[in-house]
Amino acid sequence: MFENQKFIKSVFSLKELPSEKYPQVILCGRSNVGKSSFINTLFNRKELAKISSTPGKTRSINFYLIDDKFYIVDLPGYGYAKVSKKEREYWGKLVTEYISKKNNIVFAFHILDCRLAPSELDISLNDMMKSYNIPYAAIFNKVDKLNQSQISQNTKRIMQVFPDLVLNQNLFYFSALKKRGRKKVLTVLSELFYK
Repeated sequence: MFENQKFIKSVFSLKELPSEKYPQVILCGRSNVGKSSFINTLFNRKELAKISSTPGKTRSINFYLIDDKFYIVDLPGYGYAKVSKKEREYWGKLVTEYISKKNNIVFAFHILDCRLAPSELDISLNDMMKSYNIPYAAIFNKVDKLNQSQISQNTKRIMQVFPDLVLNQNLFYFSALKKRGRKKVLTVLSELFYK
């Protein structure tokens, strides 16, 4: 289980999607939220997903094949200010079209920075997943950056914005640095694909 992970391709247009129709788990969240580190930590690989020092650098949809069973699909991050308006609109359109076509999406991880309040784009993304009936879990990332009382306070804040979240059911604390939450996320994936 989770023995074999392989980067398949980067896609800049929906015409370039991989031909193999494996079920897909999408990762979405704002730029610089730590999606690449999340992938690398999850599968204990240092360089499976390239980590950029420049926020907003991932402009493609990146496909990783896990155990020849399912794709982890890393969607471009949103909301980074230093990117041109035209480019932001292009990313938004690419992601919206991709999600709206469903593309064998069976689950989504919505990754949130535990230090920041959910943005309008986070709320729109959450609404979109609900409107397309995509089951999802929120990953409260970078919890190593806060103390316990700040984590509790920020958890309450996120639950006010997304009242359907329940800690350790569809909301998980995560830290790439300390590998916190890794086993819980792998349990979610194993229940989906290894029953």
